Amino acid sequence: MQQRPELGHRARRILYAVVSEYIATGEPVGSRRVSKRYGINLSPATIRNELADLEEAGCLAQPHHSAGRVPTEMGFRVFIDALVQLRDVAAEDRAAILARMQQLRPGVDDVLREAGRLLSSLTGAAAVVTRPRGEMEHLAQIRFMPLPEGSMLAVIVTRTGTIQNRILPLPEPIEPGELERIHNLLADVARDRSLTLADMREELARAMANERDEYQRLRRRAKQFIDATAAATIRTEEVIIEGQGLLFDRPEFSDSEKIRGFLRTFEEKERLLDLLDRTIAAGGVQVLVGSEANLVEAPDIGLISTSYRTNGVRMGTLAIVGPTRMDYAKLMPLVGFAAQVTSDVLDRATLEDGGVDGRGEGGTEDGAADA
Repeated sequence: MQQRPELGHRARRILYAVVSEYIATGEPVGSRRVSKRYGINLSPATIRNELADLEEAGCLAQPHHSAGRVPTEMGFRVFIDALVQLRDVAAEDRAAILARMQQLRPGVDDVLREAGRLLSSLTGAAAVVTRPRGEMEHLAQIRFMPLPEGSMLAVIVTRTGTIQNRILPLPEPIEPGELERIHNLLADVARDRSLTLADMREELARAMANERDEYQRLRRRAKQFIDATAAATIRTEEVIIEGQGLLFDRPEFSDSEKIRGFLRTFEEKERLLDLLDRTIAAGGVQVLVGSEANLVEAPDIGLISTSYRTNGVRMGTLAIVGPTRMDYAKLMPLVGFAAQVTSDVLDRATLEDGGVDGRGEGGTEDGAADA
């Protein structure tokens, strides 16, 4: 990453004006517009000199000799880090998020997909949501079904409402009666609790270590099934992408080659996962601009992301992807608010009674926390 320039107060005011105006109009910004619309009481010659200095510092570029300036990647970075004045989430956006998310039934509706759809529709950008990694998902139900040729199907219903099917090896046949006893055992392990696969593995291992009874073999077989289920997670299935078609209505995407580049980026889900994993590690609302995202097919990308939580633990990310010319002052708080409300809905799911057998299906009472 390039070293960011040290800017004086006057240069910062002019850079703020240029970036804000460019975000609003999408057109190069000249000295006259800076002076008139942003109350900067300097002579046109002084403003032009400042614009030239900002260009030399790498914050602005001049697409044509007689045109105004546009922000560079560096200019956007300085604006986001030091100059942007975040706004409150608009009342209508808050109301839309709360109304829709509070209607969802955790454990039945796909909460994360709905959050992505809603965020995309409110922002006009593509939404990218990462599901919790397989072992971190809280379970509503898990069932095993023998398949032909030495395999088995694990059907997982999570408390976020997703249904996952995983094909597992079945080294030796299992009788229907034994399989039903395993289901009952797992239901007892998770009774009145919302557990993850990792939690269930620990519970079974603890019971196997501390108790020597007739259920020992059953527990060992159940743990083998749970271990195999956790190992069968496919990471690319953990990415939800909603609303990418909205991007192509924007003037920045009039170039068909740029459209193809963005489409290729969305197809490379493993790279998106690696990128968004940074958000979980960093915390807060994160913004990546241009080459910072390291997405070669989409060099003019802007990404705003944050993590959502369950019981205070960061579980995945909620993000929007668009061109670098995004209204960061509006969208950064909006993404953060959507993630908070999503966290509140998921927390309700984990607090309700009902374990692995699906008892105590998620409710929809009002009261998502207002950010």
